[in-house]
Order: sequence, then structure tokens, then C-alpha cells
Amino acid sequence: MYFINFCASTAKSNGEFLNRHLNRSFLLSNVLPNANVAVDAVYRSDWGRIVATLIRQFGDFELAEDAAQDAFTAAIHQWPTDGIPESPRAWIIQTAKHKAIDRVRRQVRLQEKLEADPDFASEPIVEGPKLDFDEIPDDRLRLIFTCCHPALSLEAQVALTLRTLGGLQTDEIARSFLVPTATMAQRLVRAKRKIRDAGIPYSVPDTNEMPARLDGVLTAIYLIFTEGYAPTRGEPLVRADLCAEAIRLGRLLRTLFAPTPPSEATALVALMLLHDSRREARLDEDGDLVTLEDQDRSLWNRPQIDEALVLADEALAGQPGPFALEAAIAAEHCKAARAEDTNWEEIVKLYDLLAELMPSPIVSLNRAVAVAMARGPQPALELIDELATSGELNDYHLLHAARADMLRRLGLNDEAAESYETALRLVTNDSERRFLERRHKEVLPQKAQDAQKTQKRS
Repeated sequence: MYFINFCASTAKSNGEFLNRHLNRSFLLSNVLPNANVAVDAVYRSDWGRIVATLIRQFGDFELAEDAAQDAFTAAIHQWPTDGIPESPRAWIIQTAKHKAIDRVRRQVRLQEKLEADPDFASEPIVEGPKLDFDEIPDDRLRLIFTCCHPALSLEAQVALTLRTLGGLQTDEIARSFLVPTATMAQRLVRAKRKIRDAGIPYSVPDTNEMPARLDGVLTAIYLIFTEGYAPTRGEPLVRADLCAEAIRLGRLLRTLFAPTPPSEATALVALMLLHDSRREARLDEDGDLVTLEDQDRSLWNRPQIDEALVLADEALAGQPGPFALEAAIAAEHCKAARAEDTNWEEIVKLYDLLAELMPSPIVSLNRAVAVAMARGPQPALELIDELATSGELNDYHLLHAARADMLRRLGLNDEAAESYETALRLVTNDSERRFLERRHKEVLPQKAQDAQKTQKRS
């Protein structure tokens, strides 16, 4: 079964990436091929921290983001010849500050900034400074709360956080919301301008103001996690850096509400820990996807699961919210010592509750997969076909992948092959693509496989 583990409130729910802690000898080397690798590593691991720092200093979302992009562009051009600096992130931040000041100088607003702070443009900037980032541990959380201001729609709050903090591209965010890329680009521009024009402060709000922003903050953190858990594009099936950052932010959020954090904040941490606990088992030795039922459960992180189960039970007490129900579903998977021990009927019941609380096509699709495991592929196929008629998930590859899997299990290989082909046209992650290609090959008649080989050779 091709399991779907995405966030039910939107469209979505770790291949290891480059080591985030590049060693000193590597950073000081002048080996040219490593320069672009280092730039990419810093972008993936520190984009959110860099932008958050710049927004704190300049108070302008668009200026901070543009300056950061300029700094990364400069690094691509300079590091191959000048060598990788000892502190790449600090180099990017200081270069971005230069770029931001240059941009301000080209605008008429420069005089206003100079009058407000005469030392603004004259502050000395040195290469390779020793910055203590631990002195500003809440910059990224401040950024999330700024993005999730109630003056913005919930969708705009989450989208802006994903772009600014998570460093996701516009098309990746659009995929999360199942909207065209152009539509999402317009929403992001409007959200940034509204924050700027309304003078929304860059700060963590008072405790009495937090509840109004909590839904957006929780959803944004989880979507950062899910982009790490199942990246939109590229080779890795998992981006461990994004997963770890989302879990860190979730834990930090709970501390802000101590001693009685909201149950949904607790549930979110439990949910992320449960999904992340299976990271080492999700890929085989060749970097290919391993489905949940085929995973080596001895590779699961048991201490992390034990911690998460306590939090999941805590979140379910009282009136459970969507994240609590999703955590309960993930807990059922992690409690099963073997795939065949999974309590699928209980999972179906939990999806029923989730659908009542927060109906969405993704919840319906996940429920159909659970029905298949509990009651067989035929009733699940009927549910998926009914869902497909609405057209809401026509461009969502997992709908077609799930339908193909039901048809495959029913022995309807020709129809299964067609659905796999549709899923392959839509999938953008390389690991998922290879998995679907293998399944597609399994249902193709031998004659068709021979024809495919001939076509590739020609």
C-alpha cells in the first residue's frame, strides 16, 4: 500500500541531506566543486534563520528576502574563487545586510531611515564575524507569529510562513494548498504588503493575543515539517533539516504556554515525533521508498515514540482537535510491533472523527486507504472514485497512486497501469517517482514492457 501521511488541513502531511555541520577543514578548503554544495547546504539549513534575522534588523519582509537571495547569489559567484568562509551563515547575513543597504540607497526611503538612525548605514561590516546566534533564539518564532497575524487570512498566514521561514518556493507552497502557482504568488505579495502597510510588529504577542494566532502558527509549523517529511521536488525523500526545525519550533511553542500548553500544540509535537521516528526505515540501501507495511520496524526510534505516545494521550484528553486525532492515528501505526498487528478499524474510526471535525478531500483519501487495509480494496476503490468525481484532487498524484494500488490489488492491471501513468505525470519527488515506476512496471503486460524497452533504446 502506498500510504499517505499528510496534513489533513491542507494537501500535505525524511533521504538524508548534506551534513548541516560542515567540518572546519572543509570550510577552509578552496576545493572548487564543494563551493556550490556549501551554498546549497546553508540555504537548506539556515534560510529561515537568515531571513528572520534580517527582518528583525530591517523590519521589511520583501527587503529581507530579496537581500538574502542577493547574498546567496553572491556566494555562488565568490566562494568558488575566494574559498568557503569559516562561518558561511554569518557571511551570508553580513553580505545580505550590505545588499539590503544598497537596495535602500537606491530608494527614496533611504533618507527616512538615516534620519531615524544616523548610524544605520555606517555600522561597520566585517567578513567572517563571530556572531552568537544563541543570543536570539526566538527570531524564527517571532517571524512565525508576525506572519500569522489575524489581520491576514489563515491561508495567507501559513503560506507566508512557509515562504519566509521555510524557504519553500512558490510552486511548493501552491502544491500544499492545491492552487495554481500564479494564484499563490499573488497571495504572498498581498500578504507581505499588508504586513508592511499595516505596521504589524515583528514580535511574539502577549499571552492574551496568542490564541488568535495559534491555528496559523501550528499549521505553518506542521507544513514546514511535512515539506521535510515528503519534499515537493528533487532527489531526497526526506529533508531532515526541515523536520528537525519544525520539531524544535513545536517544542519552543509549548514552552511559551507553560505550564498548561494548548492540547493542539502538544498534539502537533507528538504527531511530528511519531512521523519522524520512522525516518531511518523509510528508505532502502539504494535510497528508494519503503512503504509503511514493508518497513523494518527495528529501525524505528523507540525512545522518540515513547515520548510521543505520552504527549498524544495527553492531547486526546478532553475535547481532541484535528492534530490530536492525527497524532492518535500515527500512534496506532507506531504501537503495532508488526504491520499485520495494526488496528485498522480503529484508524478508520479516528478518520471518521477527523472528517466530522475538519472535512477535506485529503482526509477522505487517507480514510479510503485505511478502509482498504481494514475491509479490502473494493470498498476503498469506490470511495476513491467518488472522491475523484469532485475534481478537487485531479492534479494530486497520490489520488491516482492510491487508485492504481486498489486496482492492482483487485487484479485490474490495465486500469491500474493507466492510473500509475497519471500519477507519474504529476509526481515531482524523485524517490516517489521511482517507487511508482516500479509499481507501474509490475502491472504492465510483458508485451508492453518489451515495447517500452525498445522505445528507450531507440
